[in-house]
Amino acid sequence: MAAEPVPGPLAAACGEVGPASDGDAVAGVPPRYVARPASVAEASAVLAAAAGLDLAVLPRGTGTRLAWGAPPRRCDLVIDTLRLDRVLEHEAGDLVARVQAGIRIDDLADVLGLAGQQLSLDLPAAPGGAGRGTVGGVLATGAAGPRRLRYGTPRDLVIGITVIRADGTVASSGGKVVKNVAGYDLGKLFTGSYGTLGLIAEAAFRLHPLPGAVSFVTLDCPDAAGAQAAIAAAAGSPLAPSAAEIDRPTRPGPVRAGILLEGDPDGVAERAARMTGLLGGGSAASVSPAPPAWWGRGAAAAPDGTVVRIGFWAAALARVIGAIDAAASAVGLDPAVSGSAAAGVIYAAVGERAEPAAVSEFLRTLRAAVRDDPMANVAAPEPASGAFGPTSGTASLYSPADGPASRASVVVRQAPAEVRASVDLWGPVPSLGLMRAVKNQFDPEYRMAPGRFVGGI
Repeated sequence: MAAEPVPGPLAAACGEVGPASDGDAVAGVPPRYVARPASVAEASAVLAAAAGLDLAVLPRGTGTRLAWGAPPRRCDLVIDTLRLDRVLEHEAGDLVARVQAGIRIDDLADVLGLAGQQLSLDLPAAPGGAGRGTVGGVLATGAAGPRRLRYGTPRDLVIGITVIRADGTVASSGGKVVKNVAGYDLGKLFTGSYGTLGLIAEAAFRLHPLPGAVSFVTLDCPDAAGAQAAIAAAAGSPLAPSAAEIDRPTRPGPVRAGILLEGDPDGVAERAARMTGLLGGGSAASVSPAPPAWWGRGAAAAPDGTVVRIGFWAAALARVIGAIDAAASAVGLDPAVSGSAAAGVIYAAVGERAEPAAVSEFLRTLRAAVRDDPMANVAAPEPASGAFGPTSGTASLYSPADGPASRASVVVRQAPAEVRASVDLWGPVPSLGLMRAVKNQFDPEYRMAPGRFVGGI
């Protein structure tokens, strides 16, 4: 079958645009064209041309997290951002960097590392050597790793952003620019929006110094209650852990706990020794400069299976794991459980061969359990549906967490097509009406990634 010719206005807008291939499909939905703009002006022209042609548009970086979210209802044009890959400014003295959205996280780390600095998002690498994605992709999905406990999520680190709306209008907020849109904090609004409000073109971030030393204190806890006690002791201590993770590959079995300490070499060594004593002494805990093999597994625990993100009040860890186990055992599933326990974010992952009906019932039962558990619904630090929830007291109008900050959540982060088609990925969203109002303001014709987000947005 001959490739569909590129419409004249689209070809005129971008120097590199052509028919899509099978590899450009998004969650099984094939686009018609792919454009690769090399500047903000060119990206703006592409979106303006797409608006005139009534094309549905989906932004893409490396595609690392395209399996997250729902399949788009329409996908006419993919805008590939990988040519937008420059570091525009790096003010090392101010610990600030402004970059284009298509720069890879790994490449940015190399540049910042030359100045002894970092963007403190310790995301796991994707399977197959795809790296950790692009800046734009991380912002669009709100992805964060174990060190969210100390540094927060992308929403906390972005201080300025330049976006392009569905009609090609370029808008900026924060950072060194002063132009805003209707009073919105665009950085927080677009973080976790899954490309449904517009194209992220540039972003400015607050940076942190690279630590002089790191130390991982790990121990095996007999059960979830033991892990909760260890995590609580570490997180509540004056030893300032940067992360506190758990991992339990199978049920029943011990729960592994790990604590990350960062700082200058002498200080880290002293704090690690004190942390070891706090967690039971040398016979129980061990210390290493390297992370354990399971560290940061999180959403990567089942790359081809179903990964469910549970947000909750951290003090309810044992109860939440108990709810996971009860819901899973009732339908014959045995999910691996891991995640940032001290931050109130863990993941339950089952393999790709799990029956969709079993996964659906597991989700239904688990959602009911965390919804009805008052311990799980008190001041959850990241209470929303996965990557979209505000943290550290920040809020977003375009987020399932606009409602009470005390709501726990159970959200499908990724799943095989058969499971996606049979389950509600997001669960209850109290603020859905407000989110739709924001969508209608930014993209009234629903041409930006339509259907990818909660409630069909």
